[in-house]
Formats: sequence, C-alpha cells, structure tokens
Amino acid sequence: QVQLVESGGGLVQAGGSLRLSCAASGHTFSMYAMGWFRQAPGTEREFVAAIARSGGRKYYADAVKGRFAISRDNAKNTVYLQMNSLKPEDTAVYYCAADRLEYGSRLTAQYDYWGQGTQVTVSS
Repeated sequence: QVQLVESGGGLVQAGGSLRLSCAASGHTFSMYAMGWFRQAPGTEREFVAAIARSGGRKYYADAVKGRFAISRDNAKNTVYLQMNSLKPEDTAVYYCAADRLEYGSRLTAQYDYWGQGTQVTVSS
C-alpha cells in the first residue's frame, strides 16, 4: 500500500503560480512512476503530467506544456507540480497518483494509488 497526501493548493489570481506537493508513505517511493491529474466540476479526471521512477522521463498534457513542471525527490518521497502562468481553466481538484510501472501513463486506469486531492482555484 502507498499513501499519498497532496498539499499546496489554494486561491491564486490568473497569471500567478502555485507549487503542489505530494508526500508518499508506506512503500518504496522510487519504485513508482508518479502522475498528476485534475478534475473540474462536471468533467472527467484528466491527465496533467507524469514522471518516471528515476525522474528521467517526464511528459505533459498539451494544455499545461510550457507552464507546468513535474519533479520528484526520491530522498524525500515527494513529487511536485510547479504551476506557472495559471489560467482560470486550470481550476480543479488536483490529484497525485502512483503507478507500479516504470514510466507512468496518461491513463487514469494505469495508476494503482491515489491521493485525496487538493483544490486549486484561479480567479480571473
């Protein structure tokens, strides 16, 4: 079992920045690829970014490419999502997830463990 706890969400004006953190416990963090997803009211959960076990491979949804950056610190069992140039359409609950496979995926079904989410609200 892996427990994931997100933090760092909040209210920010358009153009601002936030950094989300996801702390993992319960198993060897470095054995999991990690992903960030988001879900706005009335929509399906969507892929945001993912990072391989080693941190050597990262990929992003087109909607956030160039604005968001995913990173991880395996010594601290934590994955981060740096979000810059935020837009009102980025408003959602953000979830981190852990995947036993090496590189992660854009697919929600691929992930084995999920956090409870953290709310991000971007005002215009």
